[in-house]
Amino acid sequence: MLGNPYEQIYLFMERGGGVLYAILLVVFILWVLIVERLVYFFLVHRKRLSDIVGEWEARKERTSWYAHNIRQDLVVQVEMALEANMGLIKVMVAICPLLGLTGTVTGMIEVFDVMAYMGSGSPRAMASGIFKAMLPTMAGMVGAITGVFAHSLLQRRIESEKIHIEDKLTFDH
Repeated sequence: MLGNPYEQIYLFMERGGGVLYAILLVVFILWVLIVERLVYFFLVHRKRLSDIVGEWEARKERTSWYAHNIRQDLVVQVEMALEANMGLIKVMVAICPLLGLTGTVTGMIEVFDVMAYMGSGSPRAMASGIFKAMLPTMAGMVGAITGVFAHSLLQRRIESEKIHIEDKLTFDH
């Protein structure tokens, strides 16, 4: 059958070359950041929002210029907490295909090295270099696509929450 799954992963990583380890590290960091945002939304955000709404509702006066500035500061605090790490997630998504391209270049250099040594008449000798060039490209694109999907879902949730924040902090007394 397929054999030991760890052995299969090891062979995949070895066939892809050193760049594949860098892609694995970036994708791991990317998903740690995405999971952190999910944990924030489901465990921290609701309590933080209710604390801020409670702080606003506890104010006796909510109509002055000073009160409007305090309200705006509270809204910005929540929005900044919502946006935390989103820029870093975008950077990690952008790095994935670039690392995949680096793997393509190093694999093609290996192909040209084999061609210089053995000549261009040996397709079997060139196949390992081409394989080594394509694996990091594929891994980088898969990492980027999953990251873009998760980022867009998180961003949609953030925008929805931003709309609701201001609605919860009413001006009337």
